[in-house]
Amino acid sequence: MSTLLVIAKEPRPGRVKTRLTPPFTPDEAAALAEASLADTLRAVAATPARRRVLVLAGAPGPWLPPGFDVVPQCAGGLDARLADAFAGCAGPALLIGMDTPQVTPELLDVDFAGCEAYFGPAEDCGFWALGLARPDPALLRGVPMSTPVTGAVQRERLLAAGLRVRDLPPLRDVDTAADARAVAALAPHGRFAARLAARSVPTGRQVCR
Repeated sequence: MSTLLVIAKEPRPGRVKTRLTPPFTPDEAAALAEASLADTLRAVAATPARRRVLVLAGAPGPWLPPGFDVVPQCAGGLDARLADAFAGCAGPALLIGMDTPQVTPELLDVDFAGCEAYFGPAEDCGFWALGLARPDPALLRGVPMSTPVTGAVQRERLLAAGLRVRDLPPLRDVDTAADARAVAALAPHGRFAARLAARSVPTGRQVCR
């Protein structure tokens, strides 16, 4: 079994999901972020794991289920924070974020037999999951984050290190109002969909390079 890592921000208004405003208010965006995080943590809690770790910027709240170790994020860019999360793992680990509330235990229950890495591409050209049989922070440091080439660069970094990479299905992150509606439709019974309720939001999609 692997260590499961969730890297997240405390869902506080004005600090999370700022791309949802407008059409949502900062309070509404924070409520959606909290629901997304809660759904994600629930999926992780239901997945067999050696250890479950929430790598958190901020303070835990009532949305945190039992069974998680909470460690603070380090300072620096996202690449440094992801690298530091892996640095605390002594064995196989899979890391995900808080932006894919549609994730399921079946997706997270990975087996490193026959591969050294898992890569979960995101539809926004990044990645929603990264798994390493032997965590090496150097595989993440310096990868440009939040760009149209983030996912491609990260996956190439794994291949260049000689790792056998197994791909997970692509998932859509919740970054925009269009994403929120699309993701809620994929997981209509989760907390995220309930928070979104019947709000009408536009659709749209980014093209990866």
